[in-house]
Amino acid sequence: MNISTTRVDSDGVGLHVVMYGDSKKVPVLLVHGYPDNHLVWEPVAKRLAQRFFVIAYDVRGAGQSDAPVAVEDYRLPVLARDLAAVVNAVIPDRHFHLAAHDWGSIQTWESVTTDRLKPRIASFTSISGPSLDHASFWIRDRAAAPSLATKIRVARQLMSTWYIGFFQLPVLPAAAWRAGVGRYWPTFLQKREGVVEPSPNPTQTADGQHGVKLYRANFIAKLRQPEKRYAACPVQLLVPTEDNYVGASLFDDLPRWVPQLYRRDIHAGHWVLLSQPDLIASHIVEFVEGVEADVMPDVLEHCRVNPPQNSSLRSSATGECPHAQGQQA
Repeated sequence: MNISTTRVDSDGVGLHVVMYGDSKKVPVLLVHGYPDNHLVWEPVAKRLAQRFFVIAYDVRGAGQSDAPVAVEDYRLPVLARDLAAVVNAVIPDRHFHLAAHDWGSIQTWESVTTDRLKPRIASFTSISGPSLDHASFWIRDRAAAPSLATKIRVARQLMSTWYIGFFQLPVLPAAAWRAGVGRYWPTFLQKREGVVEPSPNPTQTADGQHGVKLYRANFIAKLRQPEKRYAACPVQLLVPTEDNYVGASLFDDLPRWVPQLYRRDIHAGHWVLLSQPDLIASHIVEFVEGVEADVMPDVLEHCRVNPPQNSSLRSSATGECPHAQGQQA
């Protein structure tokens, strides 16, 4: 397999980009989350490269990409410009498919629901990363509901993301990564999440330290003033049902924002990219090939959350979605 790297400039910030496979094939762009870099996608990327031209990059503040100092340099519109810089440099004027995990998915919703790249994004596979706008509306709607059970569900989700509040502090989170969190991160993944990274991450401490700015730059603003954001492309939602951080119910309102939505639940934890790379790769392959062919396979069309009315995608569906797939890591 051909693996190459390049460096892309995004308004003065250097981004490290890795490419797998034949550049003449259909492009699939992978975006990682926090506190990872592109290596978290590597097991999946190598499988996808058998069929597609796969592109992955270290987002600003992670891996071998530059890490700006200012918090405002990690705002969602800036991250969307980074993604545009990568595709404009590597696959100019070509359409492409997106797949993203955790914060990679959070930031990629910005590109999927705004105008800059809409004409070129053919599909989006989202894993464990809701749009902050969608999540804010989800919280507001349920916090205002009269049902006590609904309010408890919101409270549980907020408690599971306690670290978001901690990350708003100006010094402590970065200091914690330097003090030892980075060193013990592989142990945490193994004991808490049941996964092992394919190789040690040499920039783990720096990735955690700089990535905190993603939370500080975006969460409070979006909670205060969410925007109505609609996706134009088909979206495949992969939901790890044992995710300790992102509750599955956070996505219950997604049909409101996504006209062509396909949901697949997976018995797995948050880092399903590492625990079940074969399954994730196969789901992405099925989705991308279905969109490219304009004919969704039955197994996917049965997972459509809101059945098509005037969609151009054709279907020969005959059964029901096999929702809970895979096994807990």
